[in-house]
Amino acid sequence: MMTRRYTLAGLGAATAAFFGVRTLLDGTPAQAAQPARTYEVTHTDAEWKKLLTPEQFDVLRKAGTERPYTSPLNKEKRAGIFNCAGCALPLFSSLTKFESGTGWPSFYEPLSTAAVDEETDSTFGMRRTEVLCHRCGGHLGHVFDDGPKPTGLRYCMNGVSLAFKPA
Repeated sequence: MMTRRYTLAGLGAATAAFFGVRTLLDGTPAQAAQPARTYEVTHTDAEWKKLLTPEQFDVLRKAGTERPYTSPLNKEKRAGIFNCAGCALPLFSSLTKFESGTGWPSFYEPLSTAAVDEETDSTFGMRRTEVLCHRCGGHLGHVFDDGPKPTGLRYCMNGVSLAFKPA
């Protein structure tokens, strides 16, 4: 005889199995799910660790995320260019920076579509668009479709993945 306890346990097991299989099919880090690319700037992990701070290495090379509201670039108001902290490729202009209220530096467009690559990121059970540096493949952040005019996009970048160069 089926009791309420067995019914609930069965539903719980079925739900866990569904999400477990979905996670396996979706993959883990976004970069692992994509075909390997060759980038102009490449280093071993040991070399990257010498070139970057531990926080930069975690974000740029391991697709980590910095804590919101911790980047000094959130308050950066000067005219200038935001470059990749890994390879110095110019990525974003201060002219396209805006306050998104998310706790990360946000821009409504990159300097050039050739400066960044976009890939599907299906980590954490969500589908997002990951933004990578075109030159070194460093993880910069994600792009969302809730930004201001003229593009309607919000490039939500990790501040540690960027280096600001005043004009």
